Amino acid sequence: MSIGSGSQGLRVAVIGVGARSSIAHHVGTVRPGSVVVAAADTHPAGRERARASFGDVAVYDDPARLIEAGGFDIAIVTSPDDTHAAIAVQLLRAGIPAYIEKPLAITVEDADAVLAAAAETGTPLYIGHNLRHAAFVKVMRGVIERGEIGEVKSIWVRHFVGNGGDYYFKDWHADRSRANTLLLQKASHDIDIVHYLAHGYTRRVVGMGDLMVYGDVTDRRDRSGELMPDWFSLDNWPPAAATGLNPVVDVEDVSMMMMTLDNGVMASYQQCHFTPDYWRNYTVIGTEGRLENFGDTGDAVVRVWNRRHEWQLAGDAEYPVGGVDSGHADADLESMREFLDHVLDGAPTVVSPLAAREAVAAGALAAASLRDGSRPVDVPELPAHVVDHFRRLAAPGA
Repeated sequence: MSIGSGSQGLRVAVIGVGARSSIAHHVGTVRPGSVVVAAADTHPAGRERARASFGDVAVYDDPARLIEAGGFDIAIVTSPDDTHAAIAVQLLRAGIPAYIEKPLAITVEDADAVLAAAAETGTPLYIGHNLRHAAFVKVMRGVIERGEIGEVKSIWVRHFVGNGGDYYFKDWHADRSRANTLLLQKASHDIDIVHYLAHGYTRRVVGMGDLMVYGDVTDRRDRSGELMPDWFSLDNWPPAAATGLNPVVDVEDVSMMMMTLDNGVMASYQQCHFTPDYWRNYTVIGTEGRLENFGDTGDAVVRVWNRRHEWQLAGDAEYPVGGVDSGHADADLESMREFLDHVLDGAPTVVSPLAAREAVAAGALAAASLRDGSRPVDVPELPAHVVDHFRRLAAPGA
């Protein structure tokens, strides 16, 4: 078959068989007849998971060997964050369309190298910023696009990561050398949505943060080969009593950043990994009102205040949010559909690699700021030819 012809029956390779590799099963749902034929993981447990999840497939211990062997049409990369850039460049230079789980990379330089390779080769590149397809984001975007709060001027995001200790401090995520900062692995979702709702990209950041709780936990062990579901439990509480943390814990468990966007919008983001509850809250303020989400899954609502009065809980308008009751399986499916429609049919994308790079740049440079006395840092521009390449592929308004 030929990629781009709209034919069905894609042969899929999965690189990095961890918790997120299950998104590869969506390929067969979106394009019936498509199947995973190969996988690569550097750890024996990952290779065993590949066989358990995908059946009798070719399994490799090195992504480079898988790419050299070929025999597949597209690749889905769900390996640890610090490996994304090198694997993406190898795939793009081999002419293999790639779905890269967010974040695109853990440094601005690596993110830029990936985009430059995609622009040079013309190979399709997609980054899994699935939150753009979440129902609550679509509702907020609709309120803004209809003009219900006027022109957006400021966005505030609070993220209570109640499962942070289990999600990010018991494996490689806790190690700066592997993740850089949780303003990438966790916050890149929200930074991207700030950009999406504001119709702009961050050009200056200031960060604050610290390792306030988990750095004092002395119970550590190597969990190589394990995945988060192996140790996750709501009974793991309180945070200071956590056990089995990663041997290296040097990422911040509280992070805050302020952003000035290229269109003058000002935004802030706050993240805490030792709250008892798990909740993501956006407040978007415009020249004629404001919106706020209460919840981010199927039981959520988005409320709008756009008449002058004392504060009221109900707001002046309320919009229900559909979607799944928990998690983001619906957004994962739509992200895979968008990737395959782009690869096979040339369809434009709402999720742009440009936006993925800008999320990396804002998060990585905010971390640099917070580790340097909250010094303001300016985000460098991409080369014009790279920007032009991806703008031609993006959906209007993306």
